[in-house]
Amino acid sequence: MEPIRNCSFDKLKIGDSVTVTLTVARLDPDQRRVTLDCTMTNQDGQLVPSGTEEVIAPPEAHLREPGSRHRDLLAAAQGAPRVRTAVVHPVDAVSLLGAVEAARAGLIEPVLVGPEAKIRQAAAQAQVDLAPYRLVPTAHSHAAADAAVALARAGEVAALMKGALHTDELMHAVVARDTGLRTGRRISHVFAMDVPTYPRPLFITDAAINVYPTLEDKRDIVQNAIDLAHALGIAAPRVAILSALETIYPKIPSTLEAAALCKMAERGQITGAIVDGPMAFDLAVSENAARTKGFVSPVAGQADILVVPDLEAGNMLAKQLEYLGQAQVAGIVLGARVPIMLTSRADGPLARLASCALAALLVQKNGAPAVIGTP
Repeated sequence: MEPIRNCSFDKLKIGDSVTVTLTVARLDPDQRRVTLDCTMTNQDGQLVPSGTEEVIAPPEAHLREPGSRHRDLLAAAQGAPRVRTAVVHPVDAVSLLGAVEAARAGLIEPVLVGPEAKIRQAAAQAQVDLAPYRLVPTAHSHAAADAAVALARAGEVAALMKGALHTDELMHAVVARDTGLRTGRRISHVFAMDVPTYPRPLFITDAAINVYPTLEDKRDIVQNAIDLAHALGIAAPRVAILSALETIYPKIPSTLEAAALCKMAERGQITGAIVDGPMAFDLAVSENAARTKGFVSPVAGQADILVVPDLEAGNMLAKQLEYLGQAQVAGIVLGARVPIMLTSRADGPLARLASCALAALLVQKNGAPAVIGTP
């Protein structure tokens, strides 16, 4: 960043140890200017005369408050009907509150599925009144997953939401061949990332369901993510098929699969998006990196969807952005008869609400009947 006006350093001496605290006081995105309040203390804890610092952000810096895109997502979902949602095994305060807060926000109409005594105990702990909500009692978490899937098959709910059970417990019921929620499409997961330093919404797939997807699996994974982008109003999302490099290299299978996926898009086997790859991560998200390396692509530096080689790569990428890049994360499972909100115990309230907003917008686009009223 280029400094314009410095804090006052006139009372500092050579050899002093100084602790500087900078607080963002004002943002001017149009001029790329940031005004910082500057407070300094010396090694004796004495306050040194402080002031303000105004800086100009570099061209690729995007000045945006963390979480603002997820809040925009919530605002977009306010016009969608509330989605009747089976909340599976909400037997702790965190998962129960997540469902109740989404109901209060006008996003879902929860149907609580699980052991009644444990749900009521969680409600007492969270000081939640269960009177407004339907409760479907089951003996344990496995039975809760089966019952929730049965509700979806019967058309009584239009979405599922994971509570305090393991993901594999829920997905075992979802993918059961005779009693589950399979369709002709491979089931996959999409992380919706709100990255403060990136100028657009970013989607990562698949980082939670398919461990080592085949080429055929990846075709469905890509199409599922494209359909989600369409539901969110992105008419022609740019899809980057990630690998370690941007050229075809037979010893790295993901480069071959990326090339095949691009050909599938050319031949209409993948539709509704601009698809390119293989592509390294830096080229997918940085126009400057693409210019420096002479990489020409309609996707480079502008990717909306990142398709990772496998679950390990995707999971690490999403968590790195979350914990090192201050990204907010929401997640949803696609390709089943109904969308499934796979929230984590570590997710904050905004992430949980954003996941519900994704489901609401998907249900609205697909015209599913199991919705009630309007917010």
